[in-house]
Order: sequence, then C-alpha cells, then structure tokens
Amino acid sequence: MADMLNVAVSGLKAFQRALDTTSHNIANATTPGYSRQRVGIVTQEPQSLGSMNLGRGVKVSSVDRYFDSLLTAQMRLASSSYSRLETYADKAGSLNNLFSDNATGLSASLQTFSNALQGVANTPNSTSARQVLLSEAQGLVQRMQTYDQRLDQIDDEINVRLSGEANAISIAAANIAKLNEQIVRQQATTGQPPNDLMDQRDLQISELAKHVSVNVVAQGDGALNVFIGNGQTLVVGSEAGRITTVADQYLPARLSLAYESPGGAKTDLTGVLSGGSVGGLLDFRREMLDPARNELGQIAVGITAAVNQQHRAGMDLSGVMGGDLFRVGGVGVQASTNNDASSTATVGVTRTGAGALTSSDYILSYANNAWSLRRADTGAVVPMTGDGSASTPFSAEGLSIVVGGTPAEGDSFLVQPTSGAIDGLGVTISDPAKIAAAAPIRTRVATTNLGSGAISAGQVTNAADGALTDPVQIAFIDATHYSLNGSGSYTYTPGEPIEQNGWSVTITGAPQAGDTFTVEANAGGVGDNRNALELAAVLGKGVLSGGTESLNAASSRFVGRIGVAANQANVSRDSQQIIYEDTVAANDEVSGVNLDEEAANMVRYQQAYQAAAQVIRITQEIFDSLIRATGR
Repeated sequence: MADMLNVAVSGLKAFQRALDTTSHNIANATTPGYSRQRVGIVTQEPQSLGSMNLGRGVKVSSVDRYFDSLLTAQMRLASSSYSRLETYADKAGSLNNLFSDNATGLSASLQTFSNALQGVANTPNSTSARQVLLSEAQGLVQRMQTYDQRLDQIDDEINVRLSGEANAISIAAANIAKLNEQIVRQQATTGQPPNDLMDQRDLQISELAKHVSVNVVAQGDGALNVFIGNGQTLVVGSEAGRITTVADQYLPARLSLAYESPGGAKTDLTGVLSGGSVGGLLDFRREMLDPARNELGQIAVGITAAVNQQHRAGMDLSGVMGGDLFRVGGVGVQASTNNDASSTATVGVTRTGAGALTSSDYILSYANNAWSLRRADTGAVVPMTGDGSASTPFSAEGLSIVVGGTPAEGDSFLVQPTSGAIDGLGVTISDPAKIAAAAPIRTRVATTNLGSGAISAGQVTNAADGALTDPVQIAFIDATHYSLNGSGSYTYTPGEPIEQNGWSVTITGAPQAGDTFTVEANAGGVGDNRNALELAAVLGKGVLSGGTESLNAASSRFVGRIGVAANQANVSRDSQQIIYEDTVAANDEVSGVNLDEEAANMVRYQQAYQAAAQVIRITQEIFDSLIRATGR
C-alpha cells in the first residue's frame, strides 16, 4: 500500500505541475514574446523486487518551452529587413512628394520660369512681361531654396532619429546582458533553463533586430552573445556595450553612430551597420538624400551658367550688354577633424564648367607626399592634371583645385562641388529694363545690291569681345570672294558661317561684285527679341553631362529617379512585410499559445489528477479495511 500510495502521490504531483504549466500558458496567451511551455514527465526508476521490477510512478523531469532557434533567427532577419525598408520607404516618399508635386515640384517650377522667358520674347519692350520674368526668377530661387531647406530638415530628422536609435540599442543591450546574468545564475542553481527569462531575452533581441541587424551566438552556460555591424561586439555574457552618436569628421552638423568602449574611446560604425531602422536611415541618407542635394545643386549651377552666359550675350533697354541674371553658391571644402594639428594645408576649389560637373562629392587626401582625389560614394580614384599651384591647379571633372600650406601625412578634405550651390543662389537684377532681351548686333543689306544674297540676323559667339558692336562691312569682290572692312579676300561659300569680333553670320544666295552687307551695333533695338528667344530655349539645350543633357531633361531625370526609387522602396517594403508575417506565423505555430489545445490539456490533466486522487482514496480504503481486519 505504501508503494501504491507513493505512485499515486507522484502522479498527483506531476499532474499538478502540468496543470500549473497549462494555467501559465493560458495566462500568457497574449504576452508578447512568450513561448508556450510543457511539462516533461518521465517514469521514475523502478524498484527491484527479486526477479521483478516494480514501477514507482512518475516525476517531472523539466519544464520546456516550445522554441525553434532557426525559425526565431529567420523571424529576426525578416523583421530587421522589414524595419529597414519601412524606414527607407517612409523617407523616400517624403522626398518624392517634395519634388514631384504638379504645382510646386521641380519640373513645374522650371516650366513656370521658362514661360516667363517666353513672355519677354513675345513682347520684349513690355515692362510688365519683364517684371513677371524677374518675379518668376525670384520664385524659382525661392523654390530651390525651399527644396534645399527641406533636405536640411530631413537631414536633421535623421540626426534626431539616430540619437534615439543609439539610445534604444544601448538600452536593449543592457537588458540582454542583465537577463544573461540572471539566466546563467538560475540555470547553474536549478539545472533547468528559466523559460520566462529566456523569452524576455529573446524578445529584447527581437526588438534590437528592429533597430539593426544582429548576429547571435550561444555560450555553453546559457548566455547569448550579440554582435552587430561587421562583428562589433554588443553583448558578451553580462557585459553590454554602448552605442552613441558622434559628429561626422567632415560635416560636424551630421551625426554618425559609434561604439563607445568602457574607457570612452569611440569607434565609428556608420559604414558597417545595416538592417533595421538604423540601416534604413543610413541607406536613405547615402543613396537618396545626399545624391538629391548634389543633383539639385548641379541643376542650379547649370541654370545659372546657361542663363547667365546667354544673358551676357544680349542687350538691355538702355543699349548696355547684359550681365548675370543669377548668382550661385561656391564649392564647399571641409577639412577632416582627424587632420594633424600641425597641418597648415589649405584647399581652394572653383568650378571650371557646368558641363563637366558630376553629382558626386570627393575626398582630397594627402599621402606619401602626394595629393589624390577619389569619389566619396564609391572610393574610386579620380585622375587629376596639374600640380595644384595657383598657376597650374589640379583639374578634374569640372573642378580647379589649388592647394597650399604644409600638409601632414593623412590629411583629407571633403570637396562638395554642388551641394552648397543653392545656399548662395539668388537673382542679381531688380530693374526690369536691365533684362537683356535684344541682341547687341544687327545686320543690314545695302539697298544698292544687285545680287540675291541674304544675310542672317547674326549670333553672338563671344559677348566679352571688346569689338563686338564695332561696325563691319562685308563687301563682295566678286561672286565668290569678299573682304572685311576693305581688307583681305575670303572665299564665299553659301551658308558657311562668317565669324568676326565675337559674332557669327551666314550669307546665302548669289551676291554679285560690289554687293555689301553690314554688321553693326543694334542701337535702339528695344523691340528686338532675339536674345530673349535664345534665353527661352536655353533650358532645352545641352548643358550638363558634357553638353549632352539639357536642364529640362536633367530635372525630369532627377524627379523620375526619385519617383522610381520611392516606388521600388514601397514595393520592396510590401513584399518584405509578407515575408515577415509568414515568419511570425511559422514561429507562432511552434511557440504560440493555442487556447483550444490548452483547454484540451487542462481537461486531460484534470482527469489524470482526479484519477491519481482516486487511487489515493482507494489506498486509504484498503488501509482502513486492513486495520479493521487486524483489530478483531
């Protein structure tokens, strides 16, 4: 009876633990990160009775959780990827909305300015049309500056987000380290894994994966080590690292993420972190924000260069040659904060032409007694000509670079050809009469000409030529030769340009000997619209990319690229969301609490518990019967 009682009591205890565990599962059915548990029940070592082995009941060997490390790792990876794409798509959408708006977007702004130029070409002596042009030029500048300011705001928002991310990562790391310590201690004490603490630790790691990609490695004592980036240790056992922000070495206003050692030393991790919301922010800043600022500045430089060049080739209502219509900011040069304190190196950079400019930033470095230039985004080396002196500056991709002072080994400078262009963008003319709508030259055919020759209106090829408006007479010596102001004998080819004093004309037809044509100053040409027509067409002419791409095409490509990138980010995010939800569902299939299953277990364990109790009651009755029998 004693053995029977002990067997019944062992079952009663085991099923009590099973009921407790089932109740625990039910109570935590909605607890984030909770993994359902089960009681491991095994047969106790039997009792040997002669040639027989008599069973001694059951015992609880362990309380295990339903957990699949592979599924959990897949869920973390999918979560990290989804968080990255969600952050990236959100920022990309903001950028797309900024530039693609039908009323205030870049293409619409350029079209409005182009329409104002055409308005002056239609009525070149109209003061109101000229005033509209100045207003639209100022409006274009303001919209470009608004774009630039919004890009700065997005950059600032990323700084704020990165500060919050650094804090969140550090807190999660500290929590994981603390849970590691508790898990190791309890497991060493009881010999059993503390399931609830392990769930909490897994939840913290999953939350961490939403911020940055992680790699988890288990230790033999139950602790988990966590690594980020290219293997940077974040958590080892009960020790947690700290992530903080540091100023970029070239742009102090821009924050980067760094690992801070217990001694306070900081290691920049910006270039190696990926995944999660941190990866989304850094990737967006590198792949979309910085290129957008550079390309926008490149377009501003192109507009300024093309419009100013054409405007200088015209004449205003006072008969004065046109000046610059726009001004633009210069090239930005930022010294690295890591440069040697003893260095006295100086770097000055100017643009040599809009057509050769790219949308890239560059790093100018000094090593092995020589300067070298490489792209900031790809690290590709950029060839330079010249020696860097004022007389023979370095020349590369539309830039002229003059270096001075005494550089130190390892000195470097960030060169930003276009990103700061909009800071100095502005309209230089306020008087409508100073708009150079007319051409400074005109042509005239002598009334006494006998031939059928005709001369074009003329085109300015070099507005800086001092003799541009000096009168020049083209006199034909015979049908195939002409002289200029009575000098020389030049062969006449119909339609072949005749160039002189910064202008170019063409004569067609069949002039006769003695026929004359005159090129002279366009005095009183207030109704002349020839330069206004050229200004109206300038946005459609090849200016950028070596003269192969117009400003209209560049702006369309710019806006289109951002739109495509934003759309691709949305598609990728939606696809990754499905993958993430699938991994969550697969993980829940293993670890999630199924209330129907738990209810069935509750009934099963309850019946088993009641049966064990019934065995105890029967044991009592047998014992009572035995007492009564022996008492007689």
